[in-house]
Amino acid sequence: MAVTRAYLDHASTSPARPEVVEAMLPWLRFAADPGRVHTEGHQARAAVEQAREQVAALLGARPREVVFTSGATEAIAMAVHGAAGRGPHQVVTAVEHSAVRDAAARHDVTVVAVDHLGRVDPEAVAAAVRPGETAAVHVQFGNHEVGTRQPVDEVVEACRGHDVLVHIDGAAAAGHAPIAFGDADLLSVSAHKFGGPQGVGALLVRRGLRLRPLLVGGEQERGRRAGMENVAGIVGFGAAAAAARPGDEAATARRLTLRALHAALAVPGVTAYGDTADRLPHIVCVGVGGVEAEAVLLGLDQAGVAVHSGSACSSESLEPSPVLEAMGVDAERSLRISVGWSSTDADIEAFAAAFPAVVAKLRALAGHA
Repeated sequence: MAVTRAYLDHASTSPARPEVVEAMLPWLRFAADPGRVHTEGHQARAAVEQAREQVAALLGARPREVVFTSGATEAIAMAVHGAAGRGPHQVVTAVEHSAVRDAAARHDVTVVAVDHLGRVDPEAVAAAVRPGETAAVHVQFGNHEVGTRQPVDEVVEACRGHDVLVHIDGAAAAGHAPIAFGDADLLSVSAHKFGGPQGVGALLVRRGLRLRPLLVGGEQERGRRAGMENVAGIVGFGAAAAAARPGDEAATARRLTLRALHAALAVPGVTAYGDTADRLPHIVCVGVGGVEAEAVLLGLDQAGVAVHSGSACSSESLEPSPVLEAMGVDAERSLRISVGWSSTDADIEAFAAAFPAVVAKLRALAGHA
């Protein structure tokens, strides 16, 4: 008999929505290059362009501004590489995803500090810009570890007039919170974070902006990204964009994560990390005093609950989360709970039931009871 589990790690990856699976299946069986002029090629091209319109509609962009990629990591690399042709220097915040930090670190880079909630000061970002040298400023829409939203509109406004590109990493937010491409120059997103397929994403490029391509060797994506399009994945991405309802789903996600946060904070020695009010609706993060995160993760996993931590032992990295270190909190005690389109009250109830018992047992073993 299968054991019912509570999956509360949607910020890492979210299961594919039923609409996505249904939309992709025919294209997994259908072989056609959308760049060919035969009937099958025209059919594939039509499917790709429909998906482009669906993704653009979700993000408040024009279809021609959407460049399909293999995911947000590639989209970010495209943004960094493309911008580097404009100057030797780039600016990142201290809480950016490793995909942004590591790509930018290949160039002359300035890292802007954040406050204890993980939020950057727009004026500090603008002050880091070097006239005539800075090519791009990178800022995330909302943090992938603690959920804190960044003042992206204010960052864009503060950088206006500096002749610098502003790239917004929207991977953690897209499909979960309403996003409008607006006045930014570049926006990176990934399908699998909100119920689309893994291995597909997009970089939105402001109309009229020309970037040197990261991948060369073909004229796909209007010469902006070489390589045959992943038609099935792109169709699935479009289906996820069409199915997502950021407004309605955000309200449900905020209600569920607030329940999880209140259940966690009811345990003595547990504190909230990040801004619990102005945040992405589907992510909350706490610090658990007296025990290490890995032990809590394993205990919850044995109880049928999947969550995540920024500790070094809980991921591929040998170092704790630089996001939490930049905030001045203990990454080795962190626990991230994140929900998505398939999350239910039963998932939160499972966490609320298991978490106090797991922490109490571990503290007793450690002599902290």
